[in-house]
Amino acid sequence: MPAGSFTPAQWYALVEHELLLFAGLFFLIGTLDELAVDLIWLRLRLSGRARSAVITDNETCRPLGGIAAVFIPAWREDAVIGVTVRHALRCWPQEDLRLYIGCYRNDPKTVEAVLDAANGDPRLRLVIHGRDGPSTKADCLNRLYRGLEEDERRSGRTARMIVMHDAEDMVDPAALNLLDNEIGAAALVQLPVLPHPLPQSRWIASHYCEEFAEAHGKAMVVRDALGAGLPTAGVGCAIARSALVALDRKRKSDGPFASECLTEDYELGLGISALGGRSRFVRCRTTDGRLVATRACFPARLDWAVRQKARWVHGIAFQSWDRLGWGRHPADLWMRLRDRRGPMTALVLAMGYLLLFLATLGWLGRLAGLGTELPTSPAVTLLLGINVAGFFWRVAWRFAFTAREYGWLEGFRAVLRIPVTNVIAIMAGRRALTGYVASLWGRSPSWDKTSHTVHPAMQIGAETAR
Repeated sequence: MPAGSFTPAQWYALVEHELLLFAGLFFLIGTLDELAVDLIWLRLRLSGRARSAVITDNETCRPLGGIAAVFIPAWREDAVIGVTVRHALRCWPQEDLRLYIGCYRNDPKTVEAVLDAANGDPRLRLVIHGRDGPSTKADCLNRLYRGLEEDERRSGRTARMIVMHDAEDMVDPAALNLLDNEIGAAALVQLPVLPHPLPQSRWIASHYCEEFAEAHGKAMVVRDALGAGLPTAGVGCAIARSALVALDRKRKSDGPFASECLTEDYELGLGISALGGRSRFVRCRTTDGRLVATRACFPARLDWAVRQKARWVHGIAFQSWDRLGWGRHPADLWMRLRDRRGPMTALVLAMGYLLLFLATLGWLGRLAGLGTELPTSPAVTLLLGINVAGFFWRVAWRFAFTAREYGWLEGFRAVLRIPVTNVIAIMAGRRALTGYVASLWGRSPSWDKTSHTVHPAMQIGAETAR
């Protein structure tokens, strides 16, 4: 039939059908990709390689094998930095701990909060950046790195490892010794991140719970087993001192961290792998079942969550495409494809929701005797059936991994939050694309960070007091 002879109802049905094919095909590709990761994880689990090791209490406060320099960059973090500093100094009593807090000269409130929390502890080093903030997080980290070099020259002692954390992190008492034990056999060690669910933000802040539970309970475990480069999470990770020296020499600029990049933590991990350094993702539990992980409260507002995720998509999917390439190892190629799927995922999800809207309108129109329906071929019916089965498969995995760390009630909430998660992904993908286009026109990246007003230690204390 010539296109010019189509009625409006037939055009509507045709658009609906094409959207169905587009969304269905790419949903199928995503389902197969996730299924491959699931099957590898199941094999690792059955063989025992995916099981978390157990550490005893006497392994959590032993003397360190050398100086551990903990880097915490901070810009306008006076609401939470004090809690972070006090908690870290209290639960990490080791003499060789050095807590480096990077602040800016135009942020006196954060400086005051750090000094007040330190309470004269000689293990804390306050480093003031010589420029007004905010720059980028990596730029602040490079200033901390130069501060560490100055300390090393004065003391004659070289740090054994650098541990990265954010201003809102609640560190685990067992984490420092665990990182110290593992760093001898690896250039980079990453521990899991465990978002703290917020009762006042069940739909926004708490949706990070299921994302990290599955990513750091399965995807990173598989990535480690395949020998692919591990991107750091920017927190709860240790880097051997020699690895940062090598990166600093390779960059030949202002330091080992990519100050022109929005996701310096991602580039850091892959950069160490490119230099031949071994990376490890380590999951351990204490004897009482607690996962040794970094706990943090994530953005509780929709605009903050979108802005944070847009920064991740911009840096990982767009900037790293230009800067890092695709890698030579097949596992690296596969994992980098997964890392950079954010914009495509946002597009496919948007098309899927548009299809759902149009299909609903079409169904209502046909009930009213308006419109027409194109016949569905057996191939399209099979495609739909596979995608529906794949969706319920994904729901089951999301529930299981979330319930494993947070309990079955949070597992059910994770399932209910799927539409919210998808909407945030769509909005973040659009924002990341516009930001990337702007950067092509010469706009410099900045520390597009979110505000932190709640700390896990504060939240846990409030919940306990109820």
